[in-house]
Amino acid sequence: MATGDEPADKDRLAVALAYDPQKEKAPHVAAKGRGYVAEAIIELARRHGIEIREDRDLAGLLAKLDIDTPIPIEAYTAVAEILSYVYRANEKARRKHEG
Repeated sequence: MATGDEPADKDRLAVALAYDPQKEKAPHVAAKGRGYVAEAIIELARRHGIEIREDRDLAGLLAKLDIDTPIPIEAYTAVAEILSYVYRANEKARRKHEG
């Protein structure tokens, strides 16, 4: 996250997804932003141990959606791959922490 002394990358884009498989049919856009807002989203995710994946094309597509909008069908495959990666990483971290 920028400290105020350094300029934010105005082209940086971040999109946060949320998904509760017991309540929702598909993940939805929970937050999005460019520049300082993108950096804040990324920093907040890091502080909370949330896995971050970079995919400019997918972020560009999802950034066009309104907050709380479910992801479109054409993004399912890419988002499923990301969620699978995140779930595996979280499980690995949990096992490491317990072991």
